[in-house]
Amino acid sequence: MSDNGTNPPHKKRATARLNAQDKFAASERRDMEVRKEIQQQQAAAAAKTVKLRALRLAKEEADRLAAASATPLNPKKKKSSSQNT
Repeated sequence: MSDNGTNPPHKKRATARLNAQDKFAASERRDMEVRKEIQQQQAAAAAKTVKLRALRLAKEEADRLAAASATPLNPKKKKSSSQNT
């Protein structure tokens, strides 16, 4: 049976519907893959942000402790020059 364009209209419609459904399904699969990739990238960025924030807070705390230990506990008071005259 050769196809010389004499298919009944209902078969052409069914074929067209199947082709459209296939293209739609392929498009949906691509969309899902893109959404999944975007979610993975967002999760990686969020994890990186959390890590960097923790590092920054730890450094700030270390700097604060270093500054506190570098400052003398009882600084010597200077004598006022007005008392000498």
